[in-house]
Amino acid sequence: MLRGLSDLLDRAFAGGGSEESAEARAHGVRIATALLLIEMARADYQEDLTEDAAVFALVKEFFSLSDSETEMLIAEAQGVADHAASLQEFTRRLNECLSIAEKHKVVEMLWKVALADQRLDKHEDFLVRKVAELLYVSHSDLIRIRNRLHTPEL
Repeated sequence: MLRGLSDLLDRAFAGGGSEESAEARAHGVRIATALLLIEMARADYQEDLTEDAAVFALVKEFFSLSDSETEMLIAEAQGVADHAASLQEFTRRLNECLSIAEKHKVVEMLWKVALADQRLDKHEDFLVRKVAELLYVSHSDLIRIRNRLHTPEL
């Protein structure tokens, strides 16, 4: 099962100049990003419709998808997340593909999901910090991004 997941990601992030591989890489970035947001919503071990709605809205907006495309992407990412052993494979591949500004946007989306229910669980805080570290986003940028979201209770 994990080998199949690894093969899927390898194909999605494969190099090359063809239009097909570029689309596969873009799809891999979408899956990896959605997976991180889904894991953030799951981090506090409480199902929360507010966080689920935030994941949907953020994925839809970030990738400019229709509702049905967003639903399909999230369903696919949930399936991958259910079988993933760690997030390092996804963050490593995002780190290879994203600019620093895009990495900052991913961290911002993680904070938005974590704070969608108006409280920050210690597991959510740990996860966003860990992902930021794996994406090589500095601690000062991590805090600046969080503070920009106007969260005075933190």
